[in-house]
Amino acid sequence: MSLRMVQGDRSEDITLDKAKTGFSAAPLPERTAGRVARNRMRIAWMYYVEGLTQNEIADRLGIGRVTVVRNINEALKQREVKIWITGGVAECLDLEARLKLRFNLVDAVVVPEPAEPAHVNKAIGFAAGMYVTDQLTDDFCLGVGWGATLYESLQTLSPKELNNVEVVSLLGGIVQARRFNPAEFAWQFANTVGADCYLLTAPAVVDSADTRRALIERCGLDSVLNRVEKMHMALMSVGTMSAMSTSFRFGFFSEEERQSLIAANAVGDLLYNFFDADGRIVDHPINGRVMSTPVERLRKVPRRVMISGGLDKVPALIAGMKLAATNVLITNEETAKALLGTA
Repeated sequence: MSLRMVQGDRSEDITLDKAKTGFSAAPLPERTAGRVARNRMRIAWMYYVEGLTQNEIADRLGIGRVTVVRNINEALKQREVKIWITGGVAECLDLEARLKLRFNLVDAVVVPEPAEPAHVNKAIGFAAGMYVTDQLTDDFCLGVGWGATLYESLQTLSPKELNNVEVVSLLGGIVQARRFNPAEFAWQFANTVGADCYLLTAPAVVDSADTRRALIERCGLDSVLNRVEKMHMALMSVGTMSAMSTSFRFGFFSEEERQSLIAANAVGDLLYNFFDADGRIVDHPINGRVMSTPVERLRKVPRRVMISGGLDKVPALIAGMKLAATNVLITNEETAKALLGTA
């Protein structure tokens, strides 16, 4: 296991051991913004690098244990500490090998089942951020979708000194800014890795197929869509037909439209393209109104990475992998077992 301590524009890889750092045991200075950040880094260093317990840190610095815990959690939240697991869990490695064989994958990453089911998206997203960091090179073009799981990948995505890297949003945006907004996600992703960012500056869903065509042909969006031809990797996830799915929580579709999609045999969506259990786009007007990179063009990207998990997503995930011709899968343990049992 290793971690990366990040402060401002500087970062340093550190191997966990008991090395002494020489930090003084003086009480925390007064709480100016800069000093608060430095003290937070000091506490994180003592905890992760020196291997001190929270009680030991509290005693050395003359503060309460609650303050230590709060600072450690804040360091993680501010992405000042990034934890990388470099080994593999034997059961997960076996599942990865079986998934690669069953679904003809180039690569598979299976994360251990989280103790809390609600943390599935975070666990998968963290693994996705590490995977992408390892794959990025100079002269790289990356397409990104959106969703709660992909958003979590920002927590472990690590800056690299690279040249000529591009991040391209595969989907239009959402009018009301939210943390899962496709445009905002693509921008944060690009900013983290120091890449140029290309956005589909249009709503994710427009009012008609004619409007979609006009935006592409007359407003220059074809230049963004055409960047798919130079992509080395595309990051995608699937949504379900549940009313609580990310795809249905932003007001683009009415409940009547959701029900009509279900009636048309839709089991999920990929970049708002709704598909059936066989991985085929359903015959529904909504699919002609979506501002996203066409799926048939995404199928030609060398690495087509599906990042999804949760037992509720298994039917949509199996079909979505067929639709996108997925050749890399990042998921969790229980979902992997279900995929192998139902595929």
